[in-house]
Amino acid sequence: MRVDKFLWCTRYFKSRSLATEACKKGHIKLRGKSVKPSHEVFAQDQLVVRKNQINFELLILDTPANRVGASLVDIYRKDLTPENAFKSQEMLKAASDHYRLKGLGRPTKKDRRNLDDYTEQID
Repeated sequence: MRVDKFLWCTRYFKSRSLATEACKKGHIKLRGKSVKPSHEVFAQDQLVVRKNQINFELLILDTPANRVGASLVDIYRKDLTPENAFKSQEMLKAASDHYRLKGLGRPTKKDRRNLDDYTEQID
């Protein structure tokens, strides 16, 4: 089975064209080497898929005939991704969600309440 089709069938990409584009950009590696979208994959191959700044490491157990449901994906691949890859992503997300540059946009309700509490303490 083609590597782009495998990644689409196992729901790593929403469309096959996105999987093809990721292959062309070098985000998909088989045994440490970038692969073309048409490269054939077989059982027991190890893939590294770079998506959303995370390197997912996969062991292909079998190749599906068609796109499978999310609950059946584990039949066809084994996820070998280390836990620390996800922790760094969570830290980046938490930092970006919490931080807002001062002076940009209107104050939020929380900002207004903090200001009200501050001015009440002064009085």
